[in-house]
Amino acid sequence: MLKSCLLLSGLLALLTACNQPHSTTADAQETCGPAAPAAFTIRHPAWAANASIYEVNIRQYTPEGTFRAFEAHLPRLQQMGVGILWLMPVQPIGQRKRKGTLGSQYSIQDYRAVNPEFGTMADLRHLVDAAHQRGMHVILDWVANHTSWDSQLVQQHPNWFTKGKQGQFVPPVSDWQDVIDLDYSKPELRRYMTESMTFWLREAGFDGFRCDVAGLVPTDFWNSTRPELEKVKPVFMLAEWDELHDPPFLKKGEFDPNTGLLEKAFDATYGLRLRYLLDSISRGQQPTAAINRYLEVERAKYPATSYLMYFTSSHDINSWDGTEYERLGKDALPQAVLTALLPGIPMVYSGQEAALKKRLRFFDKDTIPWNDYPLQEFYTKLLQLKKSHPALRNGDSCSEFEALPVSTSPDVYAFRRQKDEAAVLVAVNMGDKPHELMMRGLESGTFRELFTGQILRLGETSKMLLTPHSYRVYELVPEQD
Repeated sequence: MLKSCLLLSGLLALLTACNQPHSTTADAQETCGPAAPAAFTIRHPAWAANASIYEVNIRQYTPEGTFRAFEAHLPRLQQMGVGILWLMPVQPIGQRKRKGTLGSQYSIQDYRAVNPEFGTMADLRHLVDAAHQRGMHVILDWVANHTSWDSQLVQQHPNWFTKGKQGQFVPPVSDWQDVIDLDYSKPELRRYMTESMTFWLREAGFDGFRCDVAGLVPTDFWNSTRPELEKVKPVFMLAEWDELHDPPFLKKGEFDPNTGLLEKAFDATYGLRLRYLLDSISRGQQPTAAINRYLEVERAKYPATSYLMYFTSSHDINSWDGTEYERLGKDALPQAVLTALLPGIPMVYSGQEAALKKRLRFFDKDTIPWNDYPLQEFYTKLLQLKKSHPALRNGDSCSEFEALPVSTSPDVYAFRRQKDEAAVLVAVNMGDKPHELMMRGLESGTFRELFTGQILRLGETSKMLLTPHSYRVYELVPEQD
């Protein structure tokens, strides 16, 4: 099979996931594809190579809404196969111009303190230690772009903020009236922010950061901060940004998305362009072949050493755009399969394993109804496969990706990922009609379906029936000697 970074031709597409397996040192890297351009110097922590991300909304996770109450869920999340826990901001929330009764968790009042609603620093440290003991890593949601109107920085360093024509504080985006913009032309602010991030690595044991609206903060700040964080420990950095898609909270063309965040500072950014593409496919506005075109653009933009995060929901999407059941309807689970197994790093949001069918209130208490976790087994099978399968590792240049020409339907998409003798075959149908897939041109072999245990034997004229809005995930069964 070819090993080029990307070759797409109509429906027959051969993509190579040219990412390299990552270590904290360049010497440990295995090379199977072209080297990244010299500008891309990022080295991912070794523990991120087979990880999936799980976003934790502490406020809504339990009736108590505390670190201690959430900690009781760690055994379940470990069993589910979660590798990286992303905690939404844990700091105190501003009072002035607060939205709702509790305010936005992204309106930071004090960068180096814990929101008493969630517990104490000791409680937080206990949670992070407990996650580490279960083999998981924890990243903190970091809001570097703005603070609350009554933050400590406003009181102590008012000159660190962007000012309007009359010298007034200003929000970074017109709709964000509960926060005010920081001015990164101030060296003292940069130093304070970097020191605050290292504070959380040392004091609470965090393993990195998810950085809110990272593209609104100068890239050179992130580039200089990452080495300082690495002096404490290897870190994982996730940017809320996508250079392939204009930020949804800004007017089109209002801000240049080409920030270079993935070159030196960040391990991953959002795959927002794919997210909105998949939404449009489920609305019948685009065919599934558009996924191939997206992947071609992604590989042309980024070297394969970069991670793109794929997902069907998040705190923003759930609250403002709707649940996956509102947006995707019967395609919610087929799309979850795609985002977990396409070449990217997958993310699951709090409550998705509960088949959450309501928008969680953003500024008020709104506990997730878990309902005995109806999708716990579904996500466990997906994330555990992602975690353990050799062909599914994040950024492995020796793992091949092939989009399969098994159907002419605009509703069907199928692909294979393979490394050496290990392979996974995935097919989804996002239409209202059943489709019989002709599996011609594939090497013979025996595959076991992940969710049902059904056996598929590929040969010269193999067929697969996909019912409406369904998915199949087959793992190659090793031949017995």
